[in-house]
Amino acid sequence: MLTQAQAAPGVGLDAFFKANGVAVIGASDDITKIGGRPVQLLCKYGYAGPIYPVNPKGGTIQGLQAYASILDTPTAPDMAILAVPVSATLQAVRDCASRGVRGVIVLTSGFAEAGPEGAALQAELVSIARTHGMRLLGPNCLGTVNVVDKLVGSFSIALEQNMPPAGQVGIVSQSGNIGSFTMQNMAQRGLGVSRFIATGNEADVDVADGIASLALDADTRIILCCMETCRNASRLIAALDMARQAQKPVIVLKIGATEQGQAAAASHTGALTGSDAVFDAVFRRYGVLRVRSIEDLFNVGHAASLLGAGRLPSTDAVTLVAASGGFGIMMADAMVEAGMTLPQLDESTKVLIREAVPNAGTNNPVDASAQMSARPDILLKMLTALQNDSKGSTLVLLLALSLYNARLRGVYLEALSKIRLSHPDRLLMLISQGPADAVAEINALGIPVFPSILAAASGLAGLLKLGQLTTLPTAAAYSGPVDSVNPAVFRNEFFAKQALAAAGISVPREAVVTSADEAVRSAQATGYPVVLKIASEDIAHKTEMGGVALNLQDDDAVRRAYDRLMANAQKHAPQARLDGVLVAPMVSGGVELIAGVSRDPVFGPVVMVGLGGIFAEILKDVAVQVAPVSEDEALRMIRSLKMFPLLDGARGQAKSDVAAAARTVARLSEFACRYANDVAEIDMNPILVKSEGEGVLVLDALMVPTTYTSPFPAH
Repeated sequence: MLTQAQAAPGVGLDAFFKANGVAVIGASDDITKIGGRPVQLLCKYGYAGPIYPVNPKGGTIQGLQAYASILDTPTAPDMAILAVPVSATLQAVRDCASRGVRGVIVLTSGFAEAGPEGAALQAELVSIARTHGMRLLGPNCLGTVNVVDKLVGSFSIALEQNMPPAGQVGIVSQSGNIGSFTMQNMAQRGLGVSRFIATGNEADVDVADGIASLALDADTRIILCCMETCRNASRLIAALDMARQAQKPVIVLKIGATEQGQAAAASHTGALTGSDAVFDAVFRRYGVLRVRSIEDLFNVGHAASLLGAGRLPSTDAVTLVAASGGFGIMMADAMVEAGMTLPQLDESTKVLIREAVPNAGTNNPVDASAQMSARPDILLKMLTALQNDSKGSTLVLLLALSLYNARLRGVYLEALSKIRLSHPDRLLMLISQGPADAVAEINALGIPVFPSILAAASGLAGLLKLGQLTTLPTAAAYSGPVDSVNPAVFRNEFFAKQALAAAGISVPREAVVTSADEAVRSAQATGYPVVLKIASEDIAHKTEMGGVALNLQDDDAVRRAYDRLMANAQKHAPQARLDGVLVAPMVSGGVELIAGVSRDPVFGPVVMVGLGGIFAEILKDVAVQVAPVSEDEALRMIRSLKMFPLLDGARGQAKSDVAAAARTVARLSEFACRYANDVAEIDMNPILVKSEGEGVLVLDALMVPTTYTSPFPAH
């Protein structure tokens, strides 16, 4: 028997999407009841396979022969839909297993979401299903729909009036209502849907199964996903990678945020890496577009479905055209803020535009004036010139409300039809509002229509991210040993840094001393100036309690500083276990970074990098990614920081050794994977990044164990 964690995501879901025969257990003649609606919808839309209503009373239900038990059906259906009370569900699942059913949809609520008793019953359902190799969807779910084959395993009111048109958009949602709402909106926009699955409690089938199944489905070209959380990180990652390899864009509306992991306050790292940011990082790694609103899900999903993976933008260049200079400026502002660029047009292009529209402004944005819509041939000539421009930009044309005017609608549709025929591979988008049939006619040409300037800007930026799907490198993977770390690393920064040094991370030459005389001898050996720091496993933040002394220039300064640090520790942390004082060289110059690792409750070790000092605390200017990361990925993380220009030689400063910093982050991420069972958090702050070619030094480090029970006795 395979557990869910062992089975590859998507395995067995053909029982729901390609079922040969459906039983509805708890079937009813009343189509307003949950048990009545699946029977009605299967009949209404013409599902071709056998339909077996199951009800203890037998007889007929909605004109079909009913059976007292699924054990009595003429053939074993592939799929069973359960619409029975909680108390009857367990026996129904047992009967399905005995009959050889391959997939069970439990619509009924009142299981894990209702408390411990319901959770225990839900666990029994899963145990039965897995023992018999049967997939179980739900409980407390809205089921599945295969639009292409009219196979309905749902009671959704979204299907009450009409089935969505068959198409190439697959929808997977943890929330039944949000998923159903998405399916309705896609249908209202005339967009075809291939598959729909709502996973509910995810006792067995989860969102990863849904994504993986759609990635393998020949009828699906784009995947829209509505998710609240992830219950199994490795399965989700595997499913996203399957979609990426199948070249099927995934757009996710991720709502909510998972609670922060253990003891985040123990390190700067834990406070700076929230689990929602980790979801962003995972999505980015696998080419998934995360949208922040359901409107963006519809707008970008609609546009991506029209374009397909082959016509998504590959460059951030955009050329804007409007009949008004003011609208052009608004478009430019929105596009630049969304991360797009506006290249200047070729001189030959400008000449051709003026030949078509003599009074046009030929900068980008192009102010084409109202003359562009005087005749189809004028608009076509201008669009042809722009589509032939060497910059290869995405062309965005603003029509405002012009489609409501019958004459202008005719002009635009004629010109747009001809430009699509002559330039089938070039990307053209519209910003317009108008009658639904006019928008649908333009969509049918393969031209996305966005309802507003802001929607177009965020949509185009999203499409660009999806277009980079094919260029993403393979994600780093850790294949080394998982070892136990020396517990001394949690004792103080000296031992933490020694462990990091063994992993190839550069640290200063240091020593821990237990007297003022030892401190002086160590300082003399190190060379002045030096730094003194309290060494204690119980004091994470030394500066706040006066546990650090900087820039000590001679023996007397070291003696005074040693006594002061020990007195401050006794005053502010009298119960702290003290190992003594760390003596380290005083290093200056360069740019400070912070890097670290925290344990995400879903994805495990997560590596973070950001600008150190006040930038980490105040600006929260950090980049995160699930460990491990390659050096190239670490470099991209560093370059993504808003304050990266400080490392890149801003205002004439020397460039920093960014390559060494990236190497340090990559090695830290590997260290975190190796000791993931023992180390909950790592904080390296500051990391001094020297000038290009001179490397980095980790000046301070803290490690937090997965448990706070110290292996050391009180000193």
